[in-house]
Amino acid sequence: MRNDQGTIRKALSGFYYVQTDDGLVTCRARGKFRYQKITPLVGDRVAITVQDDGSGSLDHILPRRNAFQRPAVANLDQLVIIASGAIPVSDPFLLDRIISLAESKECQPILCINKWDLVQAEDLLAIYQAAGIPTLSVSAATGQGIEELRGLLAGKISAFTGNSGVGKSSILNALEPNFGLATGEISEKLGRGRHTTRHVELFPVAGGLIADTPGFSAFDNEKGGEPLDKDTLDRSFREFRPYLGQCRFIGCAHIKEKGCAVLAAVKAGDIPKSRHRSYVRLYELAKENKPWEK
Repeated sequence: MRNDQGTIRKALSGFYYVQTDDGLVTCRARGKFRYQKITPLVGDRVAITVQDDGSGSLDHILPRRNAFQRPAVANLDQLVIIASGAIPVSDPFLLDRIISLAESKECQPILCINKWDLVQAEDLLAIYQAAGIPTLSVSAATGQGIEELRGLLAGKISAFTGNSGVGKSSILNALEPNFGLATGEISEKLGRGRHTTRHVELFPVAGGLIADTPGFSAFDNEKGGEPLDKDTLDRSFREFRPYLGQCRFIGCAHIKEKGCAVLAAVKAGDIPKSRHRSYVRLYELAKENKPWEK
């Protein structure tokens, strides 16, 4: 028997598959997790006990950097958001919602504008590059931007998200041709199609780990997804940060207040109007959240 640490690579049917320096250990969680109503997540760093027969028990969850509800994954370094200027054209509000969610959890957003061979969405590219968000023009069909994306993925735990049809699978297969085969085989063993897969798993891709997931529900509809906190929402917009604390009134909502430094920056063209419109919509949605939902 020995003690070890590792990362949960897969969780399925009550078993946790923990990657350690010595290999993959299949673990059961100790009963205390059930009693404390704590669920270990894929991506969690954990302490385990390995028995002489090679089986393991999951003892403790080490401090998390972040955790997402849907999909249930922890310690994401970055969230790769796939957009498109071609059909289906991505809605900037939904992009901004996902970016804000990532920023609020100290997870780096990366925006990939796919199908660049069909439509060069230069305006979209300029908005997010100016915000300081890593933004790539990509074509899964021609290979444009794939090597640059590969470099951003190396050594990181990432998840891909985007609305249906923007090319998430095509980009993943361009990065790692065996990725689709691996996820497809597992879904086949589970007896269901890829798009109804319920479990989350980390796969090695491009020198990092990619969470293969059913997707982030904030793309489903305006009121879907995890609740955002209206009191910290402004910090999740990078362009706002230089102006925060400069408004005339403490607690400024940056909606229509007099003496608002953020609104002045929007008027001056230093903050894109589309980003501010998204902020206002998200603020109104966040006001509807109940305190216990935070």
